[in-house]
Amino acid sequence: MTTMYRPRLSSSSIHLTQDVEVMDERGRSSVIAIPAERPLTVYVDKRELVTLMTLGSNPEALVLGYLRNQRLVRNLDEIMSVQVDWSVDAAAVTTRHGIADIQERTAKKVVTTGCGQGSVYGGLMDEVDTLVLPADAKLKQSVLYRIVETIRTQQSVYKRAGSVHGCALFSDSGELLYFIEDVGRHNAVDAIAGLMWLDDIAGGDKIFYTTGRLTSEMVIKGAQMGIPFLLSRSGTTQMGHMVAQKLEMALLARCSGKHFLLLSAKHRLIYEPHLIDAALKLA
Repeated sequence: MTTMYRPRLSSSSIHLTQDVEVMDERGRSSVIAIPAERPLTVYVDKRELVTLMTLGSNPEALVLGYLRNQRLVRNLDEIMSVQVDWSVDAAAVTTRHGIADIQERTAKKVVTTGCGQGSVYGGLMDEVDTLVLPADAKLKQSVLYRIVETIRTQQSVYKRAGSVHGCALFSDSGELLYFIEDVGRHNAVDAIAGLMWLDDIAGGDKIFYTTGRLTSEMVIKGAQMGIPFLLSRSGTTQMGHMVAQKLEMALLARCSGKHFLLLSAKHRLIYEPHLIDAALKLA
């Protein structure tokens, strides 16, 4: 993967939580933190495209990843700038030559099962047959456990305030590369896609983790990013499973502690005898 041009980006920081006063079942008053949720309306070459409801932790990367995963922009060097202005809750994207047939390409939406009602443009399955994941990518059982433990100890908005989803990208040795939280997992995965684009990182030897369900939307986005492994502390859907099998992507669900369920591409996981023996002793 070669990046020829890096777009000009704003650096828009904003508070991620808000303190609110609550009363419990005994009538006691206290103050708790809740996640922020705000609209971000995306304009492409001054044309309104979409409004994303987001936590706002990395809005520039979110916009880039959204354009990438919606297949509206193929190459990073097509984008000249992304400027986010929270005073008007807007992101202005400027492209070099415009997006061809943007009105027709964005006319049809599919509302997905993503929390916060994620949506994708056009046929959800249109590009599945064109996506190819590296056949030789493998994941060691010990690396899987390292990833789950890293997520367990990660400092997060969720631990402070709840009500958000987290997504993370790991190397094949289990090193944490990115961790993004948002009100919807589809936003978090898009933000990671944007960061990968900006940092010129390929997905063929990476592992993706999400706290949310492994739906068809998540599987397709992971495949578009070239990632052969999707992990979740939650489960999967029938369509997510079907697409993963078609792509030979390894789905690992219910990942918690030393427990996991491998649902597809079972040849990709390298079981380690000493870890299996340890699990049997704990059973």
